[in-house]
Amino acid sequence: MAAVVQTDPPTRSACNPWRLSVAPMMDWTDSHCRVFHRLLTRRTRLYTEMVTTGALLHGDVARHLDFDTIEHPLALQLGGSEPADLAACVRLARRWGYDEVNLNCGCPSERVQRGAFGACLMAEPALVADCVRAMLDASDGLPVTVKHRIGIDRVEDYGFVRDFVGTLAEAGCRVFIVHARNAWLQGISPKENRELPPLRYELVHRLKREFAALTIVINGGVGDDDAIADQLRHVDGVMLGRRAYHEPWAMAAWDERFFGETGPAASREQVEAAWVAYLERLHAAGKPWPRAMRHALGLWNGTPGARRWRQVWSDHRLKLEPPRKVAAMAREARTRRVMPAAVD
Repeated sequence: MAAVVQTDPPTRSACNPWRLSVAPMMDWTDSHCRVFHRLLTRRTRLYTEMVTTGALLHGDVARHLDFDTIEHPLALQLGGSEPADLAACVRLARRWGYDEVNLNCGCPSERVQRGAFGACLMAEPALVADCVRAMLDASDGLPVTVKHRIGIDRVEDYGFVRDFVGTLAEAGCRVFIVHARNAWLQGISPKENRELPPLRYELVHRLKREFAALTIVINGGVGDDDAIADQLRHVDGVMLGRRAYHEPWAMAAWDERFFGETGPAASREQVEAAWVAYLERLHAAGKPWPRAMRHALGLWNGTPGARRWRQVWSDHRLKLEPPRKVAAMAREARTRRVMPAAVD
């Protein structure tokens, strides 16, 4: 177990459900990924990939909404802009047992823009307010939250995001997850939108000062645990994305450091054993375990033998083998730092 750097004793804010969360990431944060993350942290809030209202209302609902009970607390992120459709999806989320429904007003991709939702909705705060009201009317107490940017295109006026938040707060929204970059809607890719627009944390901090009664969560570029602790001095919560995905073992320290939980934490070996047991259940059900294993390839990052461990688990020649057999080979490769003959 990695050493835990202790910060100030947790205050009542440690009970805030949005204190730490893992961002919704398309093609990454599926149910398998969330089960793996839950083996590392009990308290961190997890989010689904964005699901469009059309996919739920006209597609296979169970395929999009089913999840493992271990994943709680879990939020469903929706993409859409029709109040009635969003309300219907909130009712589905209640039926499935989600802990929150989040409206995506931050995704800048062209595909999302063609659907008239995502970051482009920030230009229509009155419409988003109607969506929020409809979702709240259907929620029966289920939290309805909004994830958004600090602005769109090259408009960098604080008043833009302040008025957006203010309008939605008047509609009843109480939790805002703010990506501290603008969304540039033309000319760059979604990946570049996570890197090129400058981070402006001070605008998110200002939102918290101006809207003290609201829950403000910051997202975008937050690095190590000390950076998380620094942000928590200004806002109510921090949402992390790619760092949590690529360096998952960092999450193993979060329950103690940021939520004040005590007691023995699981070792990497124990987490790996629990994960292999999950893969075995998939294999026994005839489901391809490599689709799940891809999310856990960073478990041993930064330790001797980690690269060989990843190579064994990634070997396509082993994809039909029982996970427990592959796990034994990977463990041998990591501890002895010698590749097994089967994958050499």
